[in-house]
Amino acid sequence: MDKIEIRDLECFCHHGMLKEETALGQKFLVSVTLYTDTRRAGLNDDLTFSVDYAEVSHFVYDMMKNTEYKLVEAVAERIAREVLLRYRILNAIEVRIKKPWAPILLPMDTVALSIKREWVQVYVGVGSNIGNRRKYIDDAFAGIRNDRYCRKAYMSKIIETKPYGYEDQDKFLNGVVCFETLYSPSELLSFLQRLEQEGKRSRESGIHWGPRTIDLDILFYGDQIIQKRDLIIPHKEIHLRRFVLEPLYEIAPFKIHPVFGKTVSELFSDLVTK
Repeated sequence: MDKIEIRDLECFCHHGMLKEETALGQKFLVSVTLYTDTRRAGLNDDLTFSVDYAEVSHFVYDMMKNTEYKLVEAVAERIAREVLLRYRILNAIEVRIKKPWAPILLPMDTVALSIKREWVQVYVGVGSNIGNRRKYIDDAFAGIRNDRYCRKAYMSKIIETKPYGYEDQDKFLNGVVCFETLYSPSELLSFLQRLEQEGKRSRESGIHWGPRTIDLDILFYGDQIIQKRDLIIPHKEIHLRRFVLEPLYEIAPFKIHPVFGKTVSELFSDLVTK
């Protein structure tokens, strides 16, 4: 991926934990690396296909000057997120903030923080078997598509499937949504849970795999492997569920499962030939 670099933009600001820092202010040096494809801009000699680094510099400078945070971590997060949201042609950003006057009472050159944030491609399974099933799914998809921290959302065909696990219930509508997001995995989980609540999510009490108005499951988050008590990615039963693999195969047949090292196409073939 191509890079555009802005190095050591000097800003006198009032960020800090100490009263003296916020009252008197101090110097910060901000470096920003922008990741995007510059080929089209270069071939056409046209800035509309790239990013104006002067405009980005002023945008970052204004954020540094017009806000006050206790932590440099908070400053860096805001810069990263707001630049990525404003300049949608970007795929990722690195932000490095130096604090040469940091009050540590020891000889040193500078204290610095560096972060990298990016749009990550994710796949989310959707399902419903209560009430107006298609509307619940369409409303959830609209919620994803309209959220500012999500982009490039599209959905597979919706298929009707027999219930999985607990069979004494109505058939499901199932599909898979692919999109890019700035949410971290835990933030994405919280966002999807909010969409479920907005969809008046309900389940039969005490029934595992029971009926539900809307179900949103993270299948893949980039190529990350996460094992937490409340979040497992990739979803641990992708390879066992035809109602997941069939729509996933439609939109991402060559997506590689980071645990099994197999493509979705291979996993689907393994399942249907059992």
